[in-house]
Amino acid sequence: MSEVFSYLWLIPALPLLAATVTAFFGPRFLKHNSHWPCVASVALSALLSFAVFFAVRGTFHEGPPPLGERANTVFKTYYTWFEAGTPGTPDHLQVGLTLRADPLTAIMLITVTFIGLLIAIYSIGYMHDDPGYPRFFAAVALFITSMTLLVLGDNFLVLFAGWEGVGLCSYLLIGFWYSKPAAAAAARKAFLVTRIGDAGMLLGISLLWFKCGSLQYDAVFATLPALKAAQATEPWLLTAICLLLFCGAAGKSAQFPLHVWLPDAMEGPTPVSALIHAATMVTAGVYLVARCTPLFSAAPDAQLVVACIGGFTALLAALIALTQTDLKRVLAYSTLSQLGYMFLALGSAVALEDGAEQPLVILAVTAAIFHLHTHAFFKALLFLSAGSVMHAMGGVIDMRKFSGLKKVMPTTRWTFLCGAVALAGLPIFSGFWSKDEILAAAYEASHVSKPFGGVYIVLFLAGLITAGLTSFYTFRAYFMTFEGEEKIPHEAGHHAHESPPVMTVPLQILAFFALFIGLILGPTHLFGGFLEKTPDLPKTVEEGHNWILMLGSTLFALAGTGLAYYFYLLKPALPALLATRLQGLYQLSYNKFYIDDLYDFFIVKPLVGAADFTRIFDKVVVDSLVDVVGEMPPLVGALLRPLQNGLVQYYAVTMMIGLTMLLIALARS
Repeated sequence: MSEVFSYLWLIPALPLLAATVTAFFGPRFLKHNSHWPCVASVALSALLSFAVFFAVRGTFHEGPPPLGERANTVFKTYYTWFEAGTPGTPDHLQVGLTLRADPLTAIMLITVTFIGLLIAIYSIGYMHDDPGYPRFFAAVALFITSMTLLVLGDNFLVLFAGWEGVGLCSYLLIGFWYSKPAAAAAARKAFLVTRIGDAGMLLGISLLWFKCGSLQYDAVFATLPALKAAQATEPWLLTAICLLLFCGAAGKSAQFPLHVWLPDAMEGPTPVSALIHAATMVTAGVYLVARCTPLFSAAPDAQLVVACIGGFTALLAALIALTQTDLKRVLAYSTLSQLGYMFLALGSAVALEDGAEQPLVILAVTAAIFHLHTHAFFKALLFLSAGSVMHAMGGVIDMRKFSGLKKVMPTTRWTFLCGAVALAGLPIFSGFWSKDEILAAAYEASHVSKPFGGVYIVLFLAGLITAGLTSFYTFRAYFMTFEGEEKIPHEAGHHAHESPPVMTVPLQILAFFALFIGLILGPTHLFGGFLEKTPDLPKTVEEGHNWILMLGSTLFALAGTGLAYYFYLLKPALPALLATRLQGLYQLSYNKFYIDDLYDFFIVKPLVGAADFTRIFDKVVVDSLVDVVGEMPPLVGALLRPLQNGLVQYYAVTMMIGLTMLLIALARS
């Protein structure tokens, strides 16, 4: 299997080729067959990703690795991308197009390519009559290219190239229906908000190069002792590097306060929402922080910020999701909340100061990546199920306009329910195993982190409350959509029906994994045992589950499910009554805590006002000055015109006067 590493470059190259072919030949030649290059290339990339996974398992070494290898890691340098500075000097920088395969990379590759493949197949049915069909599949293939390059890169600059490619593709896909003003505005918003985080990330990468002299992961992590030693004179250095890198992660993974772009991204086609929320863009930030675990575990202040931002985002987004009526928007805020869980876990990777084994570090990182993996399956399933509902309801996605769809759409109903029980964390389904590991990491951090133990206890309790809220809003969406009296909006006409097999088969495959992938990988410790062999992550002995904690989180999840059942099936008039009586709290949640309005008031409007001022200043002042300068030559000409009388004698006298004045000036000097 080791020869598969020679073909690492094909994993991003095949979708790139498909994107190029579809973009150039799709509109004219392929037309409604434009999905074939995308689907075929992503399928091949997925097969190669599985091959890489099994090959990486075969590279594990019990003793020192062979010469020229790193333990449990294979890397290939294809060529030098660029080189700057003088070789042998501190300012020398050489960046190669180097790809890396290790356990963390293998897990991310499988997640991206396999789920991306199912979404691409589903899109064949969802987008079948769209005039932009070729453009859609070209952008999807480019999206997969960018994300696979991001996770395969062996240095921060290759990662950043894929990072920016993902940002570009999100802009293209969120604004796919560019003639729709809301879609165009959402694409601009996503692009601009994430650029804020990317600017911080680029500063962090620059600081790493300045202090470490390299951007390759292993070389950077090898300088950690020197960076720690430098804290005596520069105590801010390591914390600043980590926080700047986290800026990029917070932007891409939509963490407070850079979370405002993600709910508006629903304006793109539903498969785009599934692709962004499940397998690609929003997981990039989680991957970045996990990859940089050695840096973050050495900067406890930065880790505390990561944990606090993650815990706050998880709770805030869950509170907002309670009252949303757009099915896709409920799922969007759910994604924000689950991403917050992942960052809560990563921020709980507290290292011991005495240099002993670090079981909490690997527990926390494993919990975050495990939840990323399980979340990718059930969130893709939920979004695609919502797209199936939207497809059947004539584009309507407001849950107040339809209900009781279980007979009209039985397959979609059951697959959505599978995603719901996984997201809610009900035993024994996927979310149950991965979410409880996150809560366990936060709880353990409260004991390990002596100065911040109280903060981690608060974050643990916030995560526990969020678990109950997640279960409530998830089953609220299920009950409002599929249970109760059947109601079909007029936009659907009289032909509301189940989606075609090209859409329902991917749903069924995702449903199986959403239910059982956690059970297969969680209690068996297969996931953690594989991931902990990633270089630069500490090794630890296998630990059991905290059954008391799991029981507590299960009770919260069951309570949320029971409340949703009581409110929306047994007493369907009760939610409206409570909303009336608790109008202030209801409006606070429904209006997203007015965060978008605050952005608009304090940032958008002042910037628009400044732009209007500069436009008026340019038109009135700058343009007027230019006009005045333009009028000067004719004015000077008018003043000098009497001197141009055509008499040679007059010109001779003028020349003599000028010469005399020049001679006088020279004589005085």
